[in-house]
Amino acid sequence: MVVESGFGKDVIGMTVDYGSLILRLALGLLLAGHGAQKLFGWFGGPGLSGLAGWLGSIGFRPAPFWAFLAGLAEFGGGLLLVLGLFSPLGSLGILASMLTAIAKVHWPKLWVAGGGFEYPLLIIAVVTVLALQGPGRFSLDAVWGTALPGNWAWLALAVVLLGWGIALRITTRAAQSGGAI
Repeated sequence: MVVESGFGKDVIGMTVDYGSLILRLALGLLLAGHGAQKLFGWFGGPGLSGLAGWLGSIGFRPAPFWAFLAGLAEFGGGLLLVLGLFSPLGSLGILASMLTAIAKVHWPKLWVAGGGFEYPLLIIAVVTVLALQGPGRFSLDAVWGTALPGNWAWLALAVVLLGWGIALRITTRAAQSGGAI
């Protein structure tokens, strides 16, 4: 099947597959690096103990647990995106991390120059598109058939959003009560 696209003829969605690959590689590698800063202290990052200290200061209890989850969501999610493996789990981990960043750190400011949420929102938009369209033919999911089926993907999204809501509630209560839950 040949369809018209912005760059002319597109043979059976190849342009979409190349686009998915470029987005997965760029965003996945950057977020895996960002997660490595959190988990391992690589690339000038704080490592788990530094991140846990900061998360504790903004109300996350137990801070080491949340630091590990934040690093894992970004490092693991980024690697899954790069590989195109177990889609959409990588996107969902990154989604949870970015939603938390918006809600707990950047809200209500919009522009990044003022500490706002425009950058995490852009990441959310990209991982949402990748989750909806799938990893494409240049992925391990295409080779091994490991992508989550539609119903399981929706269930995973519901679990992530429920977990995110519970986490926000717990950390908000911890901050209001001075850390004791």
